[in-house]
Amino acid sequence: MAYATAACAYSTNLAAKPASSRRAAGPAGFRPMVAVVRCVSTRPETAGLVVEKFNLKEYMEEKGRKVNEALDLAVPLRHPEVIHRSMRHSLLAGGKRVRPLLAIASCELVGGDEKAAMPVACASEMIHTMSLIHDDLPCMDNDDLRRGQPTNHVVFGEDTAILAGDALLSFAFEHVATSTFGVAPERVVRAIVELGNSVGSEGLVAGQIVDITCEGKVVDKDVLEYIHIHKTARLLEAAAVCGAIVGGGDEEEVARIRSYARCVGLLFQVVDDILDVTKTSEELGKTAGKDLASDKTTYPKLLGLDGARDFAQTLVRKAEGELAVFDAARAAPLYHLARYIAYRQN
Repeated sequence: MAYATAACAYSTNLAAKPASSRRAAGPAGFRPMVAVVRCVSTRPETAGLVVEKFNLKEYMEEKGRKVNEALDLAVPLRHPEVIHRSMRHSLLAGGKRVRPLLAIASCELVGGDEKAAMPVACASEMIHTMSLIHDDLPCMDNDDLRRGQPTNHVVFGEDTAILAGDALLSFAFEHVATSTFGVAPERVVRAIVELGNSVGSEGLVAGQIVDITCEGKVVDKDVLEYIHIHKTARLLEAAAVCGAIVGGGDEEEVARIRSYARCVGLLFQVVDDILDVTKTSEELGKTAGKDLASDKTTYPKLLGLDGARDFAQTLVRKAEGELAVFDAARAAPLYHLARYIAYRQN
């Protein structure tokens, strides 16, 4: 079987925008509370540094609160109560909300409104939660801890957990179709197609099945990259791309955001692999060392810990490069989200 490597290539051949409409963004350093975006204008008349202050912590707290409120409203406790309690147990258990944040930030990057992005943001989290519920099942990873809480099947039983995941997956698409307002219908349909592709047999499921068939086997970097691009990165990518689509992004903007998010998605998995062997279960809020126990190939196992960290830095640089053509202030959330993912500790 051949596995194509397509990590972060931006291969779409599109006409470039005039240089006068672009500003290149680059890092001047990163602090967890207040970070500084260091930008160099490409316009001769404004050459020099343009500094924008951006508080990532406040941004994540504000957007995360709104996402949590929207998820709570979208999946209320109703009849049959047991299935909705099960859905809410995992959906409202907290977490970093990275996928919804990518959707909102990408929508705003192309000039869209947060309200337009909220349905796809919530849908991406519903799909992600489904994948976690199913991932934790005894027939899959057999895990009993997730986000610092007992996993869904431990609380509700395997049968209910499977159905809760199924319900979240199907409702995700319904939610986008029925709750997105002020967006052209063709863009809503396009977002639904993007989400569907990200989770199906060419997306998350593809990564999962190859991952399962490779347990206990030695695999090369191309195969490992295929697994994680599909299993992890594809949904992160879809969240960002859907935000750009409903925000009114043009083809070049959507393509660049896709490339950025592909890098960030793969980065997320590389960091996950590193944390799995360097942190405790208490620090992670989930079982540590489970990949090692199941004899899975990981980036630290394949490249060594230092090699995995170097690869993570390469992905950060590639992701940042895709944002260079956008307005620096609008790009700040995505720029710092990439850094947050790279340097997170759980």
